[in-house]
Amino acid sequence: MISKPKFKICRRLGPGVYDKCQTSKFKAASGKGGSLTARRPKALSEYGAQLVEKQKIRFSYGITERQLSNYVKKATLAKGAGTAEKFYEELEFRLDNAIYRMGLGASRRATRQMVSHGHFIVNDKKVTIPSYELKSGDTIKIRVGSKTKKIFDNLAEKIKDYNPPTWLRFDPTVMEGKILDKPKNTESFIDLNAVLEFYSR
Repeated sequence: MISKPKFKICRRLGPGVYDKCQTSKFKAASGKGGSLTARRPKALSEYGAQLVEKQKIRFSYGITERQLSNYVKKATLAKGAGTAEKFYEELEFRLDNAIYRMGLGASRRATRQMVSHGHFIVNDKKVTIPSYELKSGDTIKIRVGSKTKKIFDNLAEKIKDYNPPTWLRFDPTVMEGKILDKPKNTESFIDLNAVLEFYSR
């Protein structure tokens, strides 16, 4: 059951913010899919629209304002790839997010707790920082002492029908995952450029 605070956030920002909002039950309860337009018939100003996009990312990834601002700064200063692409990489390469994308947790909040409790090894080193920055080629393993924990019971069965993004993989037979490539943005829910414009003001 979705909590009232999350329900209100989803009503304001859209059902894509939390997984539990992406259900027919939520859409029926919120009316018209729980979309922003259903709540605000008047068009938002450019600033207002950018603020909404910023809040979508904050709540979706479970990050603070300061963390989000730092990701934008790093993306803006990066050379090579486009700023929006780099910004997306910064968000997706968080350890808690990668574990979520592998299907090991029901939400980013859940995988953030799993990381904090020391259940994962990155490149043979235990990491307890959810925001730990990954890179292509990194391996992520479930710690030996954690493999028997209840949260990992019947893991292979739980994720047998789950298809992770192509930039990573997870093998439940050995409880090990790997970052294969840089993430490609296929999200239609968030407007990265609007967020970048918000911070460029």
